[in-house]
Amino acid sequence: MENRDPGAAATVLLTPVQTLATSGARAVEIFTLDGHLHVAIPQLALDIPGQPAAMNAGDSNTDLLIFRWDAGRFVASDTLPVPGGEDAEFFTLGTRRFLATCGVRSGSGPYSIDTEAVLYEHDGERWQPFQRFDVFAAKQWHAFALGERHFLALAQGVTVEGVVPRHPRESCLFEWDGERFVPFQTFDGRWGYNWAFTSVGTGAGEQHFLAYADHVDGSLIYLWHNGRFEPLQTLDQAGGRAFCFFEDAGTLWMVFANLSGTTRLYRFDGTRFEPVQTLGDAGGRELKLIDGAHGRYLVRVCFITGTPHDPHTSLVSQIYRWQRDRFELADEFPTTGGTDAAAFVADGQRYLLISNSLSADVRFRADTVLYRFDG
Repeated sequence: MENRDPGAAATVLLTPVQTLATSGARAVEIFTLDGHLHVAIPQLALDIPGQPAAMNAGDSNTDLLIFRWDAGRFVASDTLPVPGGEDAEFFTLGTRRFLATCGVRSGSGPYSIDTEAVLYEHDGERWQPFQRFDVFAAKQWHAFALGERHFLALAQGVTVEGVVPRHPRESCLFEWDGERFVPFQTFDGRWGYNWAFTSVGTGAGEQHFLAYADHVDGSLIYLWHNGRFEPLQTLDQAGGRAFCFFEDAGTLWMVFANLSGTTRLYRFDGTRFEPVQTLGDAGGRELKLIDGAHGRYLVRVCFITGTPHDPHTSLVSQIYRWQRDRFELADEFPTTGGTDAAAFVADGQRYLLISNSLSADVRFRADTVLYRFDG
């Protein structure tokens, strides 16, 4: 049973204010461009008329949708071709603006999971392709800086009987060399999903952690040592989906979401991360920390339970509030194949955006929902 915040019953944290018509939405990436707030939403697939419902079917010749914030709501602004869209990651290098995109597949059956990921750069008027990468079942980009060095991490891979990769299958790390991103390090794991990076401490005592979620081979936390990331700890349970880190009262904490098992809170004891609390059963797909007006919150977005061949998509996702050394359940909200969460402040109000990738009857046409967040 969940621990509930005693004040939760008297407080409604979420109020729906807008829906965005999306199809197989897999991520919501908030960014600001020339002073204007935007969101990028990659889409996995479109429904094919007459085709039986199946979460791995559909037409993956899709576009990434870009919306602009205007007078208290999102309006359609642009599209980019991102077949089988899985992720979009906005980042800057000095004054330059980039959007890294990737998809898991192309085609409408049969499908190819040897695809091309495109890094776009904004030229002041539009997004232009800057660099292309050969990828295999790509899931997520994650950009981060370590001192003056800039990295771009790619989570990818899948295990499908009879499929032999033509493109590199390993999840990997690229480094900016001043002109483009070049290969830096590869990682074990056959079904990569997600990354999280954090730095703690100062000076000679500073430590850099990189967490990698993998669906089949266990998930790992790496520590920067001797000029590369070296394994620190393995979480053996299959079904890894997402991590997040945060600090509180001088302690480093980590949350790990697992689709097949439980989501857990961990505390770093100086040597390893030790589990201290369970936060929900199977189905966890994505995590989002929000530092609100009334405290720190954790959003856990739930995807499916069951199997890809027989999925249950209508689930309840959670919002937890941080209470000194643990999370307490503060609110819940419905998701159907939920995939991502993004929080932002606009016009003095905090909002939460949730992407849903499947309907209750396992169709791809499912709304992305914008909520007012009063936490």
